[in-house]
Amino acid sequence: MHFKPTPNFWAQHRHGLRLIVLAIALIWGGVWGLQYHHNSVAKTSARLTTQPVNTARITTQQRHLRKRLQHYLNHETADGTTSISFYNLSPKPGSPAAKASLTHRFYHQGDLATSANAHTPVVSASTYKLFMAAYVLHLHHQGNLTWTPTSTTGFEEMIVHSDNTFAENILDAYGLDGINTFIGDQNWFAPVFVAGQASQTTAYSLTLALKDLALQTGPFKSAKDRQWLLHLMSQQVYRTGIPAGAATAKQGTTVADKVGWYADTNNDAGLVTLPNGQRYILVIMTHGHMQSGFSGFPRIAKITTHIQKMVYGKSATAKLAP
Repeated sequence: MHFKPTPNFWAQHRHGLRLIVLAIALIWGGVWGLQYHHNSVAKTSARLTTQPVNTARITTQQRHLRKRLQHYLNHETADGTTSISFYNLSPKPGSPAAKASLTHRFYHQGDLATSANAHTPVVSASTYKLFMAAYVLHLHHQGNLTWTPTSTTGFEEMIVHSDNTFAENILDAYGLDGINTFIGDQNWFAPVFVAGQASQTTAYSLTLALKDLALQTGPFKSAKDRQWLLHLMSQQVYRTGIPAGAATAKQGTTVADKVGWYADTNNDAGLVTLPNGQRYILVIMTHGHMQSGFSGFPRIAKITTHIQKMVYGKSATAKLAP
């Protein structure tokens, strides 16, 4: 049986039919609009990742960013009680950041390196244990130190809990002069150790040591040793400085660092890796301002957050988008 409309059917149902036609039009328009939006976003994303960016534009934007960063570091170190050294590493191989040609070029290793008061020797506190770790690994590979359960535990405690026992035993056993010579041979600041004085170093020297560690060069050529030390630094328990600041800037950011505190000195030196694979080295050394215990680390965290957001936030590369 087929439906046959009566003569008055169209007149009686005209309003309803109009609503049906309007609904169909709206649905069709919505589907087309969503598809257009999807295609537009896809094309924009493709342009950002594949369209060539003029080298001059990258260089100009890098210069602007370094200028802003330098201004901030100068402000934070103006009274002479703070040293800051920032060094951008190339993105982690195989990471999203490494695969994106734009960011890979913009964050080319070292192109954004900036520092303030970083060559001034200051009290190192326990950050000197980075140098001690390098020296001990060197001794082992020279056949002058054998790992035992006791020495292994001592080394791990030196990094994870910043225990002094193992480091002081090495200093006593091998002498200040020999260790200072080793440190100087790496082109790091020396002498770090002077009898009767607190150990000293510079933010720049700690940056160089961390760079060797990150790149598996210098005394950190052994992949196994490097991974062991980085693991221990990632597990160290004093994390209210650079680790806290980096996580505030971007959740999921990881940090392998070595802290130090002594009297009014609070220092932190770390390797930072963002979730997208971007990496950087940051060293912040502070003293004065009636600091005691760990009271200076919240400021270190605040500085870290500001630097990371400035350098790796969306605004850093926004002007490069075609």
